[in-house]
Amino acid sequence: MSPETAGIHHVTAIVGDPDENAAFYVGTLGLRMVKRTVNHDDSGTYHFYFGDGEGTPGTNITFFPWTDSGRPGEFGAGQTETTAYLIPEESVTYWADRLDSEGVDYERTERFDETVLRFADPHGIELELVAADAASDAVPWPDSPVPEQHQLRGFSGVTLAVADYGPTEDVLTDVLGFEFAAEGDGRRRYRSGPGGPGSVVDLVETDRGRGRMGVGTVHHVAFEVADVDELEEWREAYAAAALEPTDVVDRKYFRSIYTREPGGVLFEMATLEPGFTVDEDLDELGSSLVLPERLEPQREQIEAQLPEFDGSPVGGD
Repeated sequence: MSPETAGIHHVTAIVGDPDENAAFYVGTLGLRMVKRTVNHDDSGTYHFYFGDGEGTPGTNITFFPWTDSGRPGEFGAGQTETTAYLIPEESVTYWADRLDSEGVDYERTERFDETVLRFADPHGIELELVAADAASDAVPWPDSPVPEQHQLRGFSGVTLAVADYGPTEDVLTDVLGFEFAAEGDGRRRYRSGPGGPGSVVDLVETDRGRGRMGVGTVHHVAFEVADVDELEEWREAYAAAALEPTDVVDRKYFRSIYTREPGGVLFEMATLEPGFTVDEDLDELGSSLVLPERLEPQREQIEAQLPEFDGSPVGGD
């Protein structure tokens, strides 16, 4: 039997200009930049992490700003369509007004008895705010431009677009341990066993061809794993399902494995520790460029090839 995931650990996407990226997720959505580093597999590209006040797993959306090619992605089957955050039910009006004041076009809808605000970031990443009074481990950020009572409460879930429900559904239920929860409005909802924030994965079918990775698309979705021992159990579970998992990779802030499920979406399993304070004090998170030890001798060269970034995303009103 496979181990059990509590739900989403983080979501990673590809965007364009890094200043626009930081201004939107900090200045508009009120998240904290909790880590400024580089793509460990491509040190000429930034890797930004935005989350709650401490970068708690289940609150972090991360980005690779592609400024060299700027190649736009193409949405299609095998991609994450939408990333959804939780907000309190009483915060819907606040967020509708805030999005209006920031010039963000949004759509208000109802789905499975929840109010949802749908919109996109400046580079085309589709987002949702889902109103639900679910318990959350999200830690408020005192310097956020969003008042504490209205701050994002971590992920609600993700919507994955696939050509056919079946293969991806099998992985969700038979390997990851999600359970079918509801169906309606052209989507099927699955929920991880523990429930709560970050536990929802919706599937929608699309007749578009396979999507192409690039600016404006999600690179992968990561699910929570307790520790490295459990990560090895996940490797065995994926291998038993013929899903060809990678070896364990050290991402400094967590350890992880990757596999591409049959519908085309790249899944990561990521541990809860060691976390973002392994190389910065809590008060200093995201304030400067940090590098993994193996890249530190190349700092001067890396900093010279990275794109311009103002380095001071707004915080506070």
